[in-house]
Amino acid sequence: MPATLRVAADIGGTFTDIAVMLDDGAVATRKVPSTPANYADGVLQGIRELAAERGLALGDIGEVLHGCTIATNAILEGKGARTALITTRGFRDVLELRRIRVPRFYDPLYIKPEPLAPRDLRLEVTERTGPGGEVLTPLDEADVLRCVAALRRARVEAVAVCLLHSYANPAHEQRIGEIIRRELPGVFVTLSVEILPEIREYERTSTAVINSYVGPVVARYIDALARALRGAGIPGRLLVMQSSGGILEAERVTETPARIVECGPAAGVIGAAAQARLASEENVITLDMGGTTAKASLIEAGKISRTDEYEVGGGISLSSRLVKGGGYALKLPVIDISEVGAGGGSIVWFDKGGGLKVGPQSAGAVPGPACYAAGGGEATVTDANVVLGFINPHALAGGTMPIRGELSHAVLREKVAPRLRLDARAAAWAVFLVATSNMVRAVKAVSTYRGRDPSDFVLMAFGGNGGVFAAELARQLQIRRILVPPGAGVFSAIGLIMADKEFGRSRAFFGRTVSLDPSRLNFLLGTLERDVVSTLAASEPVHVRRSASMRYSGQAFELPVPLPAHDLAPADLAALGEAFEAEHERSYGHRLTDATGIETVAVEVVAGTRPWDGRPPLPLAPAGAAPEIAEREAYFGPETGSLPTKILPRRSMLHGQENGPLIVEEYEGTTVVPPGATAWLDAHANIVIELAP
Repeated sequence: MPATLRVAADIGGTFTDIAVMLDDGAVATRKVPSTPANYADGVLQGIRELAAERGLALGDIGEVLHGCTIATNAILEGKGARTALITTRGFRDVLELRRIRVPRFYDPLYIKPEPLAPRDLRLEVTERTGPGGEVLTPLDEADVLRCVAALRRARVEAVAVCLLHSYANPAHEQRIGEIIRRELPGVFVTLSVEILPEIREYERTSTAVINSYVGPVVARYIDALARALRGAGIPGRLLVMQSSGGILEAERVTETPARIVECGPAAGVIGAAAQARLASEENVITLDMGGTTAKASLIEAGKISRTDEYEVGGGISLSSRLVKGGGYALKLPVIDISEVGAGGGSIVWFDKGGGLKVGPQSAGAVPGPACYAAGGGEATVTDANVVLGFINPHALAGGTMPIRGELSHAVLREKVAPRLRLDARAAAWAVFLVATSNMVRAVKAVSTYRGRDPSDFVLMAFGGNGGVFAAELARQLQIRRILVPPGAGVFSAIGLIMADKEFGRSRAFFGRTVSLDPSRLNFLLGTLERDVVSTLAASEPVHVRRSASMRYSGQAFELPVPLPAHDLAPADLAALGEAFEAEHERSYGHRLTDATGIETVAVEVVAGTRPWDGRPPLPLAPAGAAPEIAEREAYFGPETGSLPTKILPRRSMLHGQENGPLIVEEYEGTTVVPPGATAWLDAHANIVIELAP
């Protein structure tokens, strides 16, 4: 009998979530603490515990679907590979010059993040190619060999190569790659033409350097996890989520690891889009709040928002044409997600002026919040929620993770309340509001700053803490309706099961849109399509989506516009210009009505298959779940104070509408329904919360 089970494992800052879809469509889940020393240990522990609980044989697992933060953490923590850059003579400092933009205009002491390739490891070679691909200066191979000798002495682990205009003629870059791979075996090499053959030197250089910087780290982790799975008797192939929202074989991911820099949050958005379709909701803002960060994304008219302009490593990771300079530019397809350091483990602190702050520093899984009784001595968001009565003061994860609520009270009373001159509960409420304000930033980054009004959308909240903050966040954004999907606390793992297998490539294709040669464009699109389909190597039916990056002449950024599936004719080019202007008006509130001034800059083709059969995921209650609690006191702010609050499991809401205040406790997470709100279960087991006007 072939191995058919599909198991998903999503690593978060505090918990590792496991989900498996059974033959009848039910989803069994498991939460275990993450293991930062070796994240693979937590994955194996969770799979083994879930298999033992459900009587599943490890040998029946045909696929392990994985989402992780390995690449992101390497950047955020500065723990990537020792990386060098080889570039055209005169362009050594592209990474320093960036785009001459900063995210905080009124901060004279702002310091840009250090380049991932330090200046002494950024080397120049003599060569020059023009924007049309013409060779202006031949490649000096003696220069290349001198660089290689220097890098050998420096014991670099990875090298990125990015030459001026190599997207138009890759020959010099490819030759340098051949020399490095011959002379420095074992060193990870990224050629910009292999990962991003498009215009814009800074973005292309930064993306190539990021790929090399995280390459060895990701490769070691993926290899170790694959060996651990085989050693545990799990025969299934390992697939990894990409930032664009598609899964791909691990071997392919290790070739271009920059594709997984934001892969963890992507899985949650994929699951949210599928759940929104089931609930007939077309316009949704997602909120994914876990133990370390909170992530927001936009689903509009049923479509996930994607972008190829992203910055990672700043105080807020986001895609924004308005706010840039806070992180490292990553110009690869990603789901448009903004992320802030606001999670259950986020540490409460005070700035020099005495202002209350939450995050981005996190207590993580080890030592964790004070209530974990694992050595954590700082107050965290989770501790504040325990003091407020929102979180069970005795245990999390259905009773499988004991906590000590009295430690939360003690740390808030000793370290936070005196600075605010408040009692412990009022101080905890202040922490709750500051954390919510941090998340407002994330939501506005994908809505208000994109010309969308959050009140026109439904908020879908998931992650272990999403349901705790959803109502207050919605109130601040004037959102009336909230959905908390089934399995919300492990929803990114469930999203992995729903994800398509995908692979895509892009190419520079520059010119005025109305005067493009359709035959040349069709040839390039056909070439890209054959490439991505063959790379996918799928036995299932393949679906393809194509797009063009377009702009008004003189603009420094592009907008993606979908391309029709058929060969393009001249009439299609005119329609393409109109589609761009409509998207420009929707994004920025205006159009120039000058079709002759519209340019196409690049095209992209993505091929995918759909392993998920479309059945709604219905998470099973774990064996040995904690007994139900009838009631406890919860604090809802100074105006309302403490109220006796009903505690019930999700399944108890089948009987009809419930009025707040109430708290829904389940294995995967907690949902808070405040006074004045009503809640019920819809036909797809979503908790629906309506806020009073």
